[in-house]
Amino acid sequence: MSTNGNDVAVIGGGLVGASIAYGLARKGSRVVLLDEGDIALRASRGNFGLVWVQGKGRGRPEYAQWSLRSATLWSAFAAELAEVSGLDVQHENKGGVLLTLSEAEDRQVRALLAEIGSSAGNMRYEYEFLPRARLEKLLPGLGPGVISGSYSPHDGHANPLILLRALHRAFVRSGGRYRPNYTVDSIRGNADGYRIEAGGEALECGRVVIAAGLGSGRLAALVGLDAPTVPVRGQLMVTERIAPLFKVPSNLVRQTGEGGLQLGYTAENAGYDTGVRSDMLRDIAWRCRTAFPFLDRLRVLRTWSALRIMTPDGFPVYDESPTHPGVYVAACHSGVTLAAVHAFVIPDWVSGRPLAPELGCFRTERFNVQEAA
Repeated sequence: MSTNGNDVAVIGGGLVGASIAYGLARKGSRVVLLDEGDIALRASRGNFGLVWVQGKGRGRPEYAQWSLRSATLWSAFAAELAEVSGLDVQHENKGGVLLTLSEAEDRQVRALLAEIGSSAGNMRYEYEFLPRARLEKLLPGLGPGVISGSYSPHDGHANPLILLRALHRAFVRSGGRYRPNYTVDSIRGNADGYRIEAGGEALECGRVVIAAGLGSGRLAALVGLDAPTVPVRGQLMVTERIAPLFKVPSNLVRQTGEGGLQLGYTAENAGYDTGVRSDMLRDIAWRCRTAFPFLDRLRVLRTWSALRIMTPDGFPVYDESPTHPGVYVAACHSGVTLAAVHAFVIPDWVSGRPLAPELGCFRTERFNVQEAA
């Protein structure tokens, strides 16, 4: 069976793939989104939901700039998604606070932010360490175990699960075709572009975007690209609902749109194990309770884990295959933060425009030192 008439096939229906697919569809491209469906290892299930700039970009100021650009676009992105999909992704952009719980943590964070700020050049990279009184106004219930808190107006948060649903719905309403339960076996060139095969079914398209999360490495290798990704397990907890309390999210606790407090998170090298470990949950609970002692009075309703995507250096991958022109790869661990630029900026590149010069450092050649040299 062959399916024609597709300008672009996006492989991967997670936050990265769905954002790019929606962005292409909203610009008028005929797009098919190929998704493994519920069997996929959704990173969005373990995403803390932060739209975050603070602390990102050490050693790579372009990443700080890219994150800031996306955070700046997020309000317009969320408003458009609400209009097209009818879903509120619960985006708030009133800033965020990075809390520290020891003198050593405080020194590390101050050094980190100063280093990123000094390399930012003309980029508007704003943060300030707030006095205790201002911290307590933003985050009531703050405990004596908190050493410091850095506030950045660039930060915010959203609901990653509603975001994924909104992207899928907005994509279809913009004319896109969604194909679930579609695990790609091969990508081959033909006279008109590319032929993608899965389970005996063939689909033809002009261009291809590989945005399959932890499956991106395998698919990128089929078209001559080295895009290694590894799983990083993250565990989260959520409490019962309480009245609106926090004005902004922090790196330890954020209040969801439904009222529950989300506590997190871990970053574990556990392979493809999606199990939950009590010792890691205990560490989350200790840190969050140290920051907010009143949490002792709340019931934890749910704990869970999911696998996030990480590249060897922690920075995104954006590249076009040198052997298969028109086949692109996009991979990152910041699917929520970067969703706005993935929807509003990356589609121009996929449509044939040159990759922005500041994104050249995210090509795959950096993983091959000899080739890069």
